[in-house]
Amino acid sequence: MNFWTAIFLIAVVCAVAEVFKARYRSEKGITRDFMGNETFGSPQVDEAAQRELEDLRERIKVLERIATDDNSLDTTETKRIAAEIEALRDKQAPTGSKE
Repeated sequence: MNFWTAIFLIAVVCAVAEVFKARYRSEKGITRDFMGNETFGSPQVDEAAQRELEDLRERIKVLERIATDDNSLDTTETKRIAAEIEALRDKQAPTGSKE
């Protein structure tokens, strides 16, 4: 075996080792960023987490509707108090202005 054959075989072995290493890392969910840092965990979507997220979004929609609903007790109470204040202002205006 001459020198160039040995170099070629070393290059082939290194290439095959890199292919197996990449395959193993992809199966385990190991990824690298552009700086070469490895991160563990797969970017695959967890179905249970997606369902829970959708449920939480629906609950938030309901809570927002309740908070902004005109028929809620707080809104009714606020409108009643505002109407009483305006009624008191209207009663006070004619008696307070004596000329």
